Amino acid sequence: MVRAAESPPDLLQPAEVPLWREVLVGVDWLSLRLAPVYYGFGVPHGDGSPVVVVPGFLGTDNYLVEMYYWLRRIGYKPYYSKIGRNSECPDVLRARLVETVDRAHEETGREVHLIGHSLGGLLARSIASEKPDLVAQVICLASPFRDIRVHPMVLAAAGLVRERIRNTPGPDGEVRRDCYTGGCTCTFAAAVRDGMPDSIERAAIYTETDGVVDWRSCVEEDETLNLKVTGTHVGLAFNPQVYRQIAKLLVRTK
Repeated sequence: MVRAAESPPDLLQPAEVPLWREVLVGVDWLSLRLAPVYYGFGVPHGDGSPVVVVPGFLGTDNYLVEMYYWLRRIGYKPYYSKIGRNSECPDVLRARLVETVDRAHEETGREVHLIGHSLGGLLARSIASEKPDLVAQVICLASPFRDIRVHPMVLAAAGLVRERIRNTPGPDGEVRRDCYTGGCTCTFAAAVRDGMPDSIERAAIYTETDGVVDWRSCVEEDETLNLKVTGTHVGLAFNPQVYRQIAKLLVRTK
């Protein structure tokens, strides 16, 4: 009897997380606007180092505009990721992000800091693995780099994106049937599996009230690299506690 080939394991798994808490995202945004840190007060300032901000799943650079201009106010040279909407094959997005990191490095002559929100953090980590000589630091905001356990509604949205990817030829003309599975062999998947070089500074900012991903998926084994804040998953992109931590982290590797 001939046995059918087993399908590669799915990287996306459901998690029981309080999605309803994400309605409080407006509180995070308002808190940022009212906080002195947003205006550059009470935090260490930078020296013009390049910082690339990377959006999360289904997001674009547009929702990181607050962080972009805040980074500029406190003395850094920020760059949008230029990956477009984060709803394509991660390896395609990775290739676009590489171009941005290369440009930031060429224009400043300095190693690049990467700040990635959610899935954007995985993209940032893949760049650090692929081009460690260009990266100074990776800061992840609620990024499920240990495993990807998310709310079932988010899982359903990811499933729709995955089906489109699997049925659409990529830039190289190939159809990526194993995208988002353990059988994927693309550069992004390999980089995530290999992990980041120990020489690169890293930090994981997370919230235990995350309503999108299981926060346990977003923390390093080394607890000294983890920073807990209060807030929503989406709101970490404009959370004053997060901004304070980012300012402290960036100054370590100027």
